[in-house]
Amino acid sequence: MPRWRGGAHDEFDHRLAPGPVVEVLALGATAQRVDVTGGDGVRRNIVLGHRSADERLASPDHIGGTIGRYANRIASGRFPLDGREVVVGAHDRGNSLHGGPDGFHRRIWDVVAHDRDEVVLSLVSPDGDQGFPGTVRARVTYRVDGDAVRVVMEATTDAPTVVNLTNHAYFNLDGEGAGTIDDHLLTVPADDYTPVDATGIPVGGRAPVEGTRFDLRDGGRVGDAGGIDHNYVVRGDGLRVAAVVESPRTRTRLEVHSDQPGLQVYTGNFLDGTHIGPSGRRYDRGAGIALEPQFFPDSPNRPEWPSAALRPGESYRSELVWRFTRLGQLALPSA
Repeated sequence: MPRWRGGAHDEFDHRLAPGPVVEVLALGATAQRVDVTGGDGVRRNIVLGHRSADERLASPDHIGGTIGRYANRIASGRFPLDGREVVVGAHDRGNSLHGGPDGFHRRIWDVVAHDRDEVVLSLVSPDGDQGFPGTVRARVTYRVDGDAVRVVMEATTDAPTVVNLTNHAYFNLDGEGAGTIDDHLLTVPADDYTPVDATGIPVGGRAPVEGTRFDLRDGGRVGDAGGIDHNYVVRGDGLRVAAVVESPRTRTRLEVHSDQPGLQVYTGNFLDGTHIGPSGRRYDRGAGIALEPQFFPDSPNRPEWPSAALRPGESYRSELVWRFTRLGQLALPSA
């Protein structure tokens, strides 16, 4: 399985490098490994992964992959586009999820350029792929810049379509395979979220987080939220902080910066111990947290929400930054 490893000071042993070092797979343009040094002085991999290509292809959990054409769900796998109905693969409780049963996270991407600090991958998705119209040319760039990893996702099309790309890395700042993220502290600067039905499709419009378990504006213990798989309406525009995660145990902090209107927060509720990570440990419920910047779920059926439509002559671009910080001594939260 072709892979690239790069990062700050990568000419030295990657285990000792002061900045993040990233391992990217051509399969799924996947972030397979991210090594950082915590405030406890220990260097560790803090994203979930798979031991082999076969295990990755057999997994339904999208671990680390680049998601497309449409991240998140489309109700009943149907949506209107320029006066006609588009029908795409419906494989998740009757809905389309993450681009269909054979989404971008399952494809072999071409590595078109790479050096010590950056790798660029590309993929051509033909007209009709998973039911989506238009030939889409997608491009993903991973770049290590100081204490941050920058992920830029781009796309063009030759016919009207919808595009909504994201990265599905699951983070555990205590280390891959270290247990649950229940004691991690999560802050999301969002005043509203989008309530969903039992199949993950939004119902109604935006709703305030005030007075609900989804209120993470001032931070909270992940385990106290009771399991989240919801889209947050992130305050502001442009590249800004969309979430902050901290581990009191390893004194590691992750800031997620995004230029997208929404952030899907997923606390690994459906991880069930079926799959084993590179550490040899099983991934049970809550083994990692995914923070996925994107358009809102089911946006193609919600014209009042930011549009994911892409037409010839236009360019899709999404920027995501993972910034890592070492923290001083923190008190462990009480369960």
